[in-house]
Amino acid sequence: MSIIENFKKDINTGYQCIGTSINLGGAILEKEALDLAVTIPLKTFNRHGLIAGATGTGKTKTIQVLSEQLSQNGIPVLMMDIKGDFSGIAQAGEVKDFITERHAKINIPFEPKGFPVELMTLSNQEGVRLRATVSEFGPVLFSRILDLNETQAGVVAVIFKYCDDKKMPLLDLKDIKKVLNYITEEGKEEIAEDYGKISTATTGTILRKIIELEQQGGDIFFGEKSFEIDDLMRIDENGYGYINIVRLNDIQDKPKLFSTFMLNLLAEIYNTMPEKGDVAQPELVVFIDEAHLIFSEASDALLDQIETIIKLIRSKGIGVYFITQNPTDIPKGVLAQLGLKIQHALRAFTANDRQAIKQTAENYPISDYYDTDEIITSLGIGEALVTALNEKGIPTPLVACMLRAPESRMDILTDKEIEAINSQSKLVAKYAEEIDRESAYEILTQKLEAISEEVSQKEEEAPSKGPGMGETIAKSVLKVVTSATFIRGAFNVLMKVLKK
Repeated sequence: MSIIENFKKDINTGYQCIGTSINLGGAILEKEALDLAVTIPLKTFNRHGLIAGATGTGKTKTIQVLSEQLSQNGIPVLMMDIKGDFSGIAQAGEVKDFITERHAKINIPFEPKGFPVELMTLSNQEGVRLRATVSEFGPVLFSRILDLNETQAGVVAVIFKYCDDKKMPLLDLKDIKKVLNYITEEGKEEIAEDYGKISTATTGTILRKIIELEQQGGDIFFGEKSFEIDDLMRIDENGYGYINIVRLNDIQDKPKLFSTFMLNLLAEIYNTMPEKGDVAQPELVVFIDEAHLIFSEASDALLDQIETIIKLIRSKGIGVYFITQNPTDIPKGVLAQLGLKIQHALRAFTANDRQAIKQTAENYPISDYYDTDEIITSLGIGEALVTALNEKGIPTPLVACMLRAPESRMDILTDKEIEAINSQSKLVAKYAEEIDRESAYEILTQKLEAISEEVSQKEEEAPSKGPGMGETIAKSVLKVVTSATFIRGAFNVLMKVLKK
């Protein structure tokens, strides 16, 4: 049996799917595209994945293809769009010669179409506003976001407990800042009596870290109305899953806010969704573009939290896919949880690049048909190495794949198209209003104002009950002056006696 015949047999066997699957494209051997479908079972899409490759090799288009196929199968998608180049999925694509030629080679029909989209934002951009309250984070997660030590995290736990006991909601950052100031100054004795003494140095450090988060846009993110996870799970009238695009192109330089949002979102999804076990297809698939932004600024505690959530969240029917330039951007503990790997080309310009490619090749199964570290550098645009899990959870053979083209537009939406989507969105209207109901800030402000009024009233009533402060000071001064006069007089008398 020839090499090509063995290859066809291995790929057909390895990528054979009994249930519903997604067709990525056709297998490549010796730079020739073959009529061999590379299919991934929907059943394994909650096992997470990685899409990696150098800039300009086609990662975004691969995500677009995956999102389209998932949507058509009634599976909602959440896409973290850092670069702002994913929105075109809402509009139908165009039939072009290179697309026709590519699809003829891999024997896949091409039908231009657009998909149902919601445009979301963490900032003041137009779209569905995403918010969360401080209380929803809880003391542990909030402390990890701020990268606090054990002592500082203990103080945050006290703040949450105190506010819970006093029925003071912690909704936004000004709430927790107000509580920090209160327990350091006016409420110091009250806190010490019921919860123990708290160091002003510790509260000062926590406050500085909250201000850092605030400066990265946390003041916009924390608050109400909180986003409801159920609104990510919507299906349109045609049975297509909504593709929810979080437009993050204006917070690329704010990794703290990005990691805060992502960790809160994954934790909220995990806590909200019921256990699904081994399901036929996922409930939701999350794509995180430029994933290195999450991990580059994350503390060890935060990385542990992310790794834990990734391990557990698949049982809720949720798949999480990281998109980055190099697999080494992903921590080893997280990388080990990723069942589907799609590796686009990497470029070897330096010795460090060659070393990174060698390390990348070691993350993929050994192949009888490819020299992995060499083929990684020779892949063309829209080509990738693929390995996944079959329906029994067994890794599939490594295969070079010519990926199908997106059926939607491979470009961004115009401002008018964005405006049209937002104007028709029910979610934009639902989350447009900012709610600033009574919370810790307002309650403590009223309390301090009441104390101030009480002190002022006592000072006004003081003269009728005894000497006021001014009278007391005047008497003290008079006493001092009188004493000084007496001393000077006695001194003069003494001097006259001595002269005699």
